[in-house]
Formats: sequence, C-alpha cells, structure tokens
Amino acid sequence: MFELYLALVLFAFVSSVTPGPNNVMLLASGANFGFIKSIPHMLGISIGHVFMTILIGTMIMEIFKLYPVTFMILKIFCCVYLIYFAWKIANISIEKSDKTRSRPFSFYQAAIFQWVNPKAWAMSLTAITIYAPEKNFFSVCIVAIIFGFVNLPCVSIWTIFGQNLRIFLNTNKRLKFFNFTMAFLLIMTLYPILDLGP
Repeated sequence: MFELYLALVLFAFVSSVTPGPNNVMLLASGANFGFIKSIPHMLGISIGHVFMTILIGTMIMEIFKLYPVTFMILKIFCCVYLIYFAWKIANISIEKSDKTRSRPFSFYQAAIFQWVNPKAWAMSLTAITIYAPEKNFFSVCIVAIIFGFVNLPCVSIWTIFGQNLRIFLNTNKRLKFFNFTMAFLLIMTLYPILDLGP
C-alpha cells in the first residue's frame, strides 16, 4: 500500500508541476498581479481539482462509458473555452490608470476552470484508473486528497516564477509581449486533447 501511495505522490507531482493550462495561467497571473493576489487562483485550482477527481471517479467515468459522445462534446467545449481564456490573457489591461484593469482569477473561477481544463481531466482520469480502479468512494477520496496536497505547492512554483519575472517585465511593451506569449502557450496546451481518452 505504501508503494502505491508513493507512486501516486510521484505521479501527482510530475503531472502537477509540468506545463499545462493551470500553470501557464498562474505564470501569467504571477507576472501581472503578484503572488499574494494569485493565492485564491492557486487554492481554487487545488481544491477544485480534488472535488473534480471525486466526482469523476464516483460518477462521471461511468457516464462516459455509457454515452461515449459526451466525452467528445467535452473535448470540443474545453477547446473553445481555453481559446477564450487565451484571448483574455492576451488582452489583459496593463495600464495602471485603466479603471477596467483586469483582475486575477477568483477561487471559484479557478475551481470551475478545472472542468474545462483538458490536462486536469487527464490527470483525474489517469489517477482514478491506476490508483483507484475499483472506484469505491473511500479510495477515490484518498487519491483526490493526496493529489490536492501535492498539487498546491507545485502550482505555487509557477506563480512565484511569474512574480519574479516582474523585475524584467517593467515596461508595457515587455508585459504585453509576455501576455501574448502566454496566450500562445495556453493554446498550444490544447494539442494533447486530441489523444485524451476516457
């Protein structure tokens, strides 16, 4: 059992710390708004993913098996939504005098975002399939909670890195270029969705 949970921790770490929509958005959030203002965003990701994993393991995977078309609909919706958020990042208001200046994600926005994040779906589906194949409520909850504890410090690294970039992003031109780059990278994270399977 110890070896199983250790493997889960390692899987959670690798999948959480590698680039994906959440981490790209946190990098942008750290650079634009700083670490403190991005804390609700980070908490929303980690806690939102815990609840998402529980629901996927106890209910949603069975729906996908019964109605495979629902998974295709999910893929299309995820693509459209991520493209929209890429546009939002590219157009973050950087003028300090602008009263409509963009704001970082709230806790609830970040939690809801997990449902349209293809990497979050892949992480949850893989974790349940490998580490809780029987899909009973207790084992699914254990997997989800371990994932949450590992995920939070991993995503925080990206926010800290983004905040440290603020020293370099000290002109509107540089910050605008950075935001466009982050938007492009966010769109690039859509590529694996083509191979994502239930």
